[in-house]
Amino acid sequence: MNKTADIDLTDEKIFRHWTPVSIRFSDQDSLGHVNNVAYAAYAEAGRVAYIRGTLSALGLPTENFMLASVTIDYRNQMHYPGIVDVGSCILRLGNTSITIGQGFFKDGSMIATAQSVIVIVDLASGKPTPIPGPLRAALEKEHPA
Repeated sequence: MNKTADIDLTDEKIFRHWTPVSIRFSDQDSLGHVNNVAYAAYAEAGRVAYIRGTLSALGLPTENFMLASVTIDYRNQMHYPGIVDVGSCILRLGNTSITIGQGFFKDGSMIATAQSVIVIVDLASGKPTPIPGPLRAALEKEHPA
């Protein structure tokens, strides 16, 4: 499954999985807007909630995922206080990896988008391992395109 070009991460209607994340006072930088490092934490919160929820529903282990890359595109400034709503969806399923797309929204405004690649690893060897069949089937249903 590789249809990433079809998916507009700035469109909140494509997301079925949402994670509300509180913006902390400490997330601000000296200019008073949310610092870029905080966005990575928001992406992590959404990504982990999404994948763990899917795995738990299938009765699969949740500890054999490693983050390979994260790309964040900042589109608007964000300020404390409030909640950032992180939408998550599947962009691509590889043999051993999953690419997750995310949109960050606050008070109805598009703030940022992110893409994360996570790799499934064998815990004993530390090497990539194929996505388990039940997980692949569940995630294929989640693709918004």
